[in-house]
Amino acid sequence: MGLPMAWGAMAITYKLTCPVAQQNGLGARIVTSAVFFAVGTGLILHIRRALLRELRQIRKVAGAAQNVLLRPLPPRIDGLSVAAAQLSADRGASVGGDLYEVIATEHGVRIVMGDVRGHGIGAIGTVAAVLGSFREAVHDEPELGCVLRRLERALARHLRERARAEHPSSGLDPDSPVAEEFVTVLLLEIRRDGEVYALNCGHPWPYLLSGGRADPLVRADPLPPLGPFPLPDELPVERCGQLLPGELLFLHTDGVEDARDGQGRFFPLPAELTAAARTQPVSPHSVLRAVLTGLLRHTDGRPADDVAVLVLRNDRSRVALQQGHAVAHHAPR
Repeated sequence: MGLPMAWGAMAITYKLTCPVAQQNGLGARIVTSAVFFAVGTGLILHIRRALLRELRQIRKVAGAAQNVLLRPLPPRIDGLSVAAAQLSADRGASVGGDLYEVIATEHGVRIVMGDVRGHGIGAIGTVAAVLGSFREAVHDEPELGCVLRRLERALARHLRERARAEHPSSGLDPDSPVAEEFVTVLLLEIRRDGEVYALNCGHPWPYLLSGGRADPLVRADPLPPLGPFPLPDELPVERCGQLLPGELLFLHTDGVEDARDGQGRFFPLPAELTAAARTQPVSPHSVLRAVLTGLLRHTDGRPADDVAVLVLRNDRSRVALQQGHAVAHHAPR
């Protein structure tokens, strides 16, 4: 505030004390107008610089929040190569309603991909609740079904607390706090032998990329999304077969498949994945780049919904081979 006040004081002092400012001639008026124009321009530039500094600070804070919420994944996790990206439908928002995480545990590599109803800032609290529960449960629970039940309880607790905060005057604990709120969740477990197990609550199934083809990993009907209905007593964990060395899994949210162009045509995800699988060399980053480039081209750079993509490749045989070479290299001769 110091500099704007100084400029304002300068303008007032000029008007009250300068002899030219007291004259009514054309030249005096031009000089006075020029002085006030310069002062006004200086004020505008000062305010603009202050707003830009504040915007940069806000973006820095948003980036830090994103790194805490959707932590950057390492390029390799327990022998699996990983690439991931997320796009928010809200212009300027770096975090949306989609979520993903990959964690190596003693039970195998466990993965979550989810989609909160809605997008942008309003969905961040729910994303944080689900991800926080997942990051803790995957280490504690030996069964994938128990992890899913932990996520269900965390979501219900979050929605109750949010409803209580939104309606504090009632003083009651709502039985069904946000009936329309739900989260689609896909849980995967990739064991050391490559066996893949899955639990799906209303989420799109992943694609398996192998031999130049892209096929759905599973074609079974998923459970309903978390939130509207309780989980059944028996959870149908799907055994999806082995992820062989060199094969890839492509996980995504429905914002990818539901994206439309200006004529209302859906994004051809299977065709894009097939083309990416036939382009050598095939890597998680190359598949990710091909799909997102095609998606942005299809939607003219403006996807209508949040988008999250996660690609994994089984590189375990390659890692083992590299480790064997390292042991041989350091062995005494």
